[in-house]
Amino acid sequence: MSGSEEPENDATEEMGSDPLLASEREASEGQGSDPMRLGGMALRNGLLVHGPTHWAVAVRNSADEIEVASGLKPTLARGRLATTPLIRGPLKLAEALAVVPLARMRLRSARLPFEDPRVIAAAAMASAGSAAARKLAKGNASREALVALLGLAPALAALRDPDLAAYHGAEHKAIGAYESGGSAADEPKEHERCGSNLIGPMLAFSVAGQVLVEGTLERPNAIARGAASLAAAGAAVEVFAFSERKPHAALSRAVHGAGHEIQRLVSTREPTADQLAVGEAAVRELLRVEPSPADRASGGSAGVDPTPPT
Repeated sequence: MSGSEEPENDATEEMGSDPLLASEREASEGQGSDPMRLGGMALRNGLLVHGPTHWAVAVRNSADEIEVASGLKPTLARGRLATTPLIRGPLKLAEALAVVPLARMRLRSARLPFEDPRVIAAAAMASAGSAAARKLAKGNASREALVALLGLAPALAALRDPDLAAYHGAEHKAIGAYESGGSAADEPKEHERCGSNLIGPMLAFSVAGQVLVEGTLERPNAIARGAASLAAAGAAVEVFAFSERKPHAALSRAVHGAGHEIQRLVSTREPTADQLAVGEAAVRELLRVEPSPADRASGGSAGVDPTPPT
C-alpha cells in the first residue's frame, strides 16, 4: 500500500498521543501480552519500521507531503532456526536488511542513508584501508581493531546529515510512544533496544574472530573471514538479548551504557515536529497492516526475537 497525507499544521497535535498507537497498546494489554516488538531504520527523509510480519515506510517528499507504503516482511528464520542461538541473530538481521530494497522500490521518494557520495566514498576508503592494513601490518588484535573501527566510517559519514540523526530520534520516539501509550513528544530520543547497543559487542567479537582466524590459518581467505564475521554477529546479538533479559547484570549495564552514550552524542538528534509526524505516520501504517493481537496469539509464537528493533 502506498499513499500520501498532508502535513498537519498544529505541531502539538502532530506530536501528541496517537489514538491508533494507544488503541493497539490497549488491545495488546487486553490480550495479556506485551506490545509488538517493532524494529526500525532511519532514512534521510523519513523512516522504515517493521513488525513481526510486515514493514512500513513513511517519508516527507519534495512537495512537503508525507508518503507511506507497506508490505509483507520476508521470513528467513523459521522453525528451530528462529530459536537457535548464534544462528537466529544473523537471520533476523538479514530479514531486517531484506526489507530495505523492498521499501525503496515501493516508495521511490525514500532516500536511504547510503545514497550519498560522502558515504560511498567513506565505504571505499574504509575498504581500501582495511585491505592495506591487513597486507602491510602483522596480524594481531591491534590491527584487527583498526580494521573494525574503519568499518564504522560509512555510518559516521552518513550521520553527518543532521536529518538522518533526527529521523533516528523520531523513530525512537514514535516506537517508544507505541510501547508506553504516551506522547511521542515526551519520549526520549534514545531507546533502550537501539542497535547502537550492538556496536561494542560487535567490535569485540569481530576482533576476536579475526585474530582467531589469523592464528589458525596460515593464509586466511575471504570465506574464513566471512564465517568469523557471521559468528561475531551471532554472538553480539546473543549478548544484546542477554542484556535485555537481565538488564541489571554488569555486562548488560556496560552494553546499555555504551549504546546510550552513542545515541546521545552521535547517532540521534531531537526531531522537529514535522519529522516526528513522519515517524508517527510510519508506525501508524505498520499497525494498520499488522495482524491484531488476537490474531497473533492464535497464530502462535516462534519464541523470543533477539534482534534489536531500533
